[in-house]
Amino acid sequence: MKYEQKITINKPIDEVIEKFSDPDSLKHWQQGFIFMKPINGVLGEEGSQNLLKFSIKGREIEMTETILANELPFKYEATYTARGVWNQQANYFEQIDSGKTVWRTHNEFRFSGFMKAIGMLMPGTFKDQSRQFMEDFKAFAEEGKSVLDQ
Repeated sequence: MKYEQKITINKPIDEVIEKFSDPDSLKHWQQGFIFMKPINGVLGEEGSQNLLKFSIKGREIEMTETILANELPFKYEATYTARGVWNQQANYFEQIDSGKTVWRTHNEFRFSGFMKAIGMLMPGTFKDQSRQFMEDFKAFAEEGKSVLDQ
């Protein structure tokens, strides 16, 4: 499954990237985020890997992030692998005027095992989750709103 999304953030690109690239900010815009731990390479460098842990609907999910490209402030691309799910996400940032930034994502998901059925029966769930992360990031970047306060 492949899809694209975009959102306009009413902040300059340098402020957007500062929040996007700060691992300590993840808890404020990724609902269910528990922790991120570097497991291979230098944090943020291409080829490095991180273990991410989330609690989603009472289930803990661990995934491995592998950074494919870190060309911030313009591009950040990574794969995320978890049991039965492989996801590649490319993030593109573009300043459209002095105070606004467009964030575009290109997403691809592949499923195996039990998750193959979930992916086929409920593809909207993955798109909705991606969209929610983007909207929560926008609220955090623009207004300082944290999902921890919900």
